[in-house]
Amino acid sequence: MLRLLASGCARGPGGGGGMRGLVLGGRVRPAAGLCDPGSSQSRQASDAPRNQPPSSEFVARSVGICSMMRLPVQASPEGLDAAFIGVPLDIGTSNRPGARFGPRRIREESVLLRTANPSTGALPFQSLMVADLGDVNVNLYNLQDSCRLIREAYQKIVAAGCIPLTLGGDHTITYPILQAMAEKHGPMGLVHVDAHMDVADKALGEKLYHGTPFRRCVDEGLLDCKRVVQIGIRGSSMTLDTYRYSRSQGFRVVLAEDCWMKSLVPLMGKVRQQMGVRPIYISFDIDGLDPAYAPGTGTPEIAGLTPSQGAWWSMNVY
Repeated sequence: MLRLLASGCARGPGGGGGMRGLVLGGRVRPAAGLCDPGSSQSRQASDAPRNQPPSSEFVARSVGICSMMRLPVQASPEGLDAAFIGVPLDIGTSNRPGARFGPRRIREESVLLRTANPSTGALPFQSLMVADLGDVNVNLYNLQDSCRLIREAYQKIVAAGCIPLTLGGDHTITYPILQAMAEKHGPMGLVHVDAHMDVADKALGEKLYHGTPFRRCVDEGLLDCKRVVQIGIRGSSMTLDTYRYSRSQGFRVVLAEDCWMKSLVPLMGKVRQQMGVRPIYISFDIDGLDPAYAPGTGTPEIAGLTPSQGAWWSMNVY
């Protein structure tokens, strides 16, 4: 996740350009983008010290406030290149709830994350100022109002030139986040890893729940539909043409069986070419992984991606 940000910022606005997002879904999800020219770029040029997750060599893992990677907690995005934000919402779910506890649980487990990745060479905290902005104060009794609160919170974050890294939260939250992103950047490209396409029109008469976010995004022109890829799609359906809507909009739909027991390198090359250099958003729903690895998801579907495949997609989309 932060590897994407660091490499993108190093290139600058002319080489790879645009904003990229990562929403770790789940459901459990991070959302992200690349540098905003004139804001985070200038901050990176500074020699000022940057926030660093503490090493367990000097601070016991059980010590301190439970923030993401034990980073400092602050109330404002000002001065930050990127920030973790929790969106503890699950009233848009159609099956098992519980994703409201996702941000807290991710933060608890993040104590095991360290500052360097020897496999990729990533040292994100050497080039990015990152902190934890806490949670959006959602309304657990009103989904429409929660979406308003999320959108307004992200409008402020994006306006500050800060890259939001979201911890969710059911997939409904992606809709108001993309409203805020598209308001600044225009229609977004999308790399969406999930078992489900989330393009239903309505359920039980309601047009907003975790199965409809990308349908609503299309309705409002928030997506650049020729630059939308949905990966890991699978599961039973009520019809045999379940992929028709996505494909009719121009989305690339990659079924889970197209990823089984084969190299994903050729397909990823095509996806990267399709995304180009304009802004994209990455949305990773935990049910994109096979439930053998993530059984706590609200809507499990067998025969999904492995953790290594999921990590590979996220790390190589840039």
